[in-house]
Amino acid sequence: MRASMTGRTDRVERRRVFYIPGYDPFPPRRYRELYRKEGAEQARISGYDLDLRASGPTGWQVGFAGDGARVETGFEVLTWSDIVTASMGRGIAATYGQLVRTAWIYLASGALFRLARLRKGPTIAALYPVAFLLLQAALALAAGWGVFALLSRAGGTLWPGAPAAVPAVVGLVPGAAAAIVLLRWFRRHDNRIYAWYLMHDYAFTASAGGAVPPPLRPRLAAFADRIAAAFCEDWDEVLVVGHSSGAHLAVTILADLIRSGRVREGGAALGFLSLGQVVPMVSFLPGAGDLRGDLAFLSSRQELAWIDVTAPGDGCAYALCDPVAVSGVAPPDKRWPLVVSAAFTRTLSPERWQALRWRFFRLHFQYLCAFDRPGDYDYFRITAGPLTLAARYRGRAPSQSRIETPLNPHGQAA
Repeated sequence: MRASMTGRTDRVERRRVFYIPGYDPFPPRRYRELYRKEGAEQARISGYDLDLRASGPTGWQVGFAGDGARVETGFEVLTWSDIVTASMGRGIAATYGQLVRTAWIYLASGALFRLARLRKGPTIAALYPVAFLLLQAALALAAGWGVFALLSRAGGTLWPGAPAAVPAVVGLVPGAAAAIVLLRWFRRHDNRIYAWYLMHDYAFTASAGGAVPPPLRPRLAAFADRIAAAFCEDWDEVLVVGHSSGAHLAVTILADLIRSGRVREGGAALGFLSLGQVVPMVSFLPGAGDLRGDLAFLSSRQELAWIDVTAPGDGCAYALCDPVAVSGVAPPDKRWPLVVSAAFTRTLSPERWQALRWRFFRLHFQYLCAFDRPGDYDYFRITAGPLTLAARYRGRAPSQSRIETPLNPHGQAA
């Protein structure tokens, strides 16, 4: 493990955590309540105390007592749930238009076939909403055709001498209405299968061809200013956590901060924890040159410690895929990230694993939850405990089953 910058203590008494969620329509308080619930359970299992207090609309404070120390941590969440909600508010026709455009972007660029060679799970997850939406469209068309045929036949019986177009018109409007009603029903009950949600997610990711979507740019810039301000305050560690698609947003923010000289030398230790990342879904797109440049830049910097945690049991993440190496931009002096596994099959008891193993979306959030057989990954000790991220993983070898093969068809950086 690479050491942190010289002269810094490994101990933490005051920490600032900046959390960057993935594509999620829920507001920050959802993450606060998740932290409260799961943190209490992990504290009970692992033998320490957590005291959580709300702090404004986008954050909370946590007091940690254990491991011979007391620590105070302040959390702040990047709010972009309103942007997500707006992007999900498209009509039925617009959503199917997104399906066609997004599929074309990944197919025509060659990204989909390369991504499939990395991990099958995320590729299946990407094709899942396409298949389900097409199936739902087929069912809606079948229902509409059935109503149309039934009413047309009835119209022909009622008006035997009428022109052939009259019975057809009688059935056309109700048939179209039946198809639309069924599609709306599918969409309204999507909270069980997440097909519409995932389609909007992938469409938003691909909307700018791999670049940061325009609605997000000012939000990321403002959040970067908040992180930069923390380096001028009295914190022992500034820890940035990016989950799912929040991981590549964090890469962009941190690269910009370091390039602009806003990470103060000799100040708080900087840690970056990427969880359940889906970086290749973006970095493999032709327009992601800036992200590829940020990955290459961040991977060689000594200003931070970057730990990437995934698990093969998470079918929605590119598990154990080094996001820098597989993107084809690893520099000769690459230091980061340290790729480690949360190893769900070992850190969850057999009973807990059996209860969760087919709940794919829930497993994608397991990194933020309690483990009943925790190993060296404990989200709550990392974010609230007395060691910096660099100290906690110093000497930790990377996962032997990590994937580093550069498969990106657009491997050049900006």
